[in-house]
Amino acid sequence: MARFKRISDVYEMKVFTDSGYFFGEIEEALVKDNKIQSWKIKAVPGSLLSSKIKDAKGVIIPQKFFKAFGDIIVIQEVDFATPSASEEEAE
Repeated sequence: MARFKRISDVYEMKVFTDSGYFFGEIEEALVKDNKIQSWKIKAVPGSLLSSKIKDAKGVIIPQKFFKAFGDIIVIQEVDFATPSASEEEAE
């Protein structure tokens, strides 16, 4: 397991899903009470994230979905289900 001295050491590291897809890159850590709560991942060209979310710059993923930190970062597969027409009408 890799040990990082600073959170900034992780910035711009590549994030992959546990299925092996390139997901994006770490942009920022969101910290509360001296603990990392979640990570902001930016959508970069060619990533799964950029193909799923066309207009957004990235997403925030809770720490609990992160499986491994090393030369790359591995996260649990995240479902990007888009709301159906009936769900949008209900709102």
